[in-house]
Amino acid sequence: MNLNIKHLLGWLLIGLTIFILVEQVFPEKASTPAKELAFSEFIQKIKQKEIKEVVFTEKGAEGVLNTEETFTSVLGAYPKIYDLMAENNVKFTIKSPDGESFFSMFINIFPTLLWVFVLILMIRSMRGMGGKGGAFGFGQSKAKLLNTEEGKRILFKDVAGIEEAKKDVEEIVEFLKNAKKFERLGGRIPKGILLSGSPGTGKTLLARAIAGEANVPFFSISGSDFVEMFVGVGASRVRDLFEQGKKHAPCIIFIDEIDAVGRHRGVGYGGGNDEREQTLNQLLVEMDGFESTEGVILIAATNRPDVLDPALLRPGRFDRQIYVPLPDLKGREEITKIHLKKIKTDPDVKSSVIARGTPGFSGAEIENLVNEAALIAARHNHKKVNAKDFDEARDKILMGAERRSTAMTKEEIANTAHHEAGHAFCNAMLPASDPIHKVTIIPRGRALGMVQQLPEKDRISLSFEKIKSDIIIAMAGRVSEIIFFGEEKKTTGAQSDIQMATRLARYAVTEWGMSEKLGAIAYEEMELGYGETSRRINLSNETAHQVDLEVRRMVDEGYKEAFNMIKKNKTVVAKIAKTLIEKETISGDDVKKIIAGKISKEN
Repeated sequence: MNLNIKHLLGWLLIGLTIFILVEQVFPEKASTPAKELAFSEFIQKIKQKEIKEVVFTEKGAEGVLNTEETFTSVLGAYPKIYDLMAENNVKFTIKSPDGESFFSMFINIFPTLLWVFVLILMIRSMRGMGGKGGAFGFGQSKAKLLNTEEGKRILFKDVAGIEEAKKDVEEIVEFLKNAKKFERLGGRIPKGILLSGSPGTGKTLLARAIAGEANVPFFSISGSDFVEMFVGVGASRVRDLFEQGKKHAPCIIFIDEIDAVGRHRGVGYGGGNDEREQTLNQLLVEMDGFESTEGVILIAATNRPDVLDPALLRPGRFDRQIYVPLPDLKGREEITKIHLKKIKTDPDVKSSVIARGTPGFSGAEIENLVNEAALIAARHNHKKVNAKDFDEARDKILMGAERRSTAMTKEEIANTAHHEAGHAFCNAMLPASDPIHKVTIIPRGRALGMVQQLPEKDRISLSFEKIKSDIIIAMAGRVSEIIFFGEEKKTTGAQSDIQMATRLARYAVTEWGMSEKLGAIAYEEMELGYGETSRRINLSNETAHQVDLEVRRMVDEGYKEAFNMIKKNKTVVAKIAKTLIEKETISGDDVKKIIAGKISKEN
């Protein structure tokens, strides 16, 4: 029956019940209440011929006086009462107890029947609500069954930048489509697949694409949806989730953020009685309780596979662990192309340029970048999104919005311009550094200016030459301030530069083995603690002193190299700074032209 018709019938029944109840409770609400006569008064009025009509019932007598006033009376023991009424011309009738009509009986029991019916409907409704908050569905799963209709499914073509991960799961799609192909050879498809990787890399999207390609139901639930304040509810929801999966097989059950329920056991305050641990125990049991031949594939996603319980990761539960990495240059370009289809762009917008300018971005961050660029274009009343909108969006995401309202004195502007000019000059002169995209002295976030690089390719590893170049470039800002304005005029603007240079030097000495004096030994190691990352230092006092000296030496060498470069080319750096003060923002090509022009004239 149509749901709207059910609702209409329900309201009609409720209205009818209310009407009957009102009629029964207030049968004569609009008329004068009946007068109650004592039995002696009743006999007296019969003798005085003041009664017009009487009806005898099992409860007593009801009647009408000559004045049209109604009355009731309780019958007592009076012989020949009927003869007395006949003598005084009183019309009377006797109503038999068995004379009650079926309709009257129905009217009397109808409210009770209706409330029973309503109660049954409420129970069924609450059960049907499952994990959505119903009282009877408290222990039922909150998993959502996502739409798998044609045209609304996520497919592999909608997922870019993780080609290796997609290849690893293609056989899952084949199994869901044709299980006999694998069973014929005696192979067993993985029961569970664990997707791990940084946030926003597309783990959930990949899981949905598997279901979309196989065209099977997709149950999605978060790990936090299992755990409640009441012990046993999470375990009950786990059981219900797998029961639903078996009913809809072949299907995919996806648990996002499984670390919320799958962390190492024995570390919580509640010990073995902890609700989370009971839920994990039930999950382990359920994963052992079904075979992949049943057509149920469990896929889980997490950003922290290191904190998961070992029993959860063993073969037979999560047979396959797939790392979903941040996209490389080609992957970022493919992801950008997918999201650019959703907006109107100018011909000057190149997905390859956007990909080069977003190293380390995840798929979610690229999507956010494209959306931010569209919002900026709309704010500027552009008909289409252009390349400048993307530049502004990237700068806003990386460093914050422009702070043009910041009141800077001429001295501060000049100091910032020469600081950034020092960075830009050394960046342009060192061959191991990444090309400059632009230089600006417009404040953003906590930065008063910046030199933005645009890598030509992703760097998988860092060479010693690149590390030394980055230290020189980082120290060039402070050096430029001192050369042009003196030691007393140096500012705190080099704070982040000094931190970056020191960090690079310490990594090179203690973890990357790039110090000739200390050798290729790892003096510091990363140790994973519960819930956070800590650093363990394996150093004696003497070795720690040597490490500090080596870090200091590398940073000092970078400082001296930057000093010599800027001192010899002071006029070039001054020209870059002057151009920055005039234009506020210049491109990497502008920096190259200034350097080439000045150097050629001097030669």
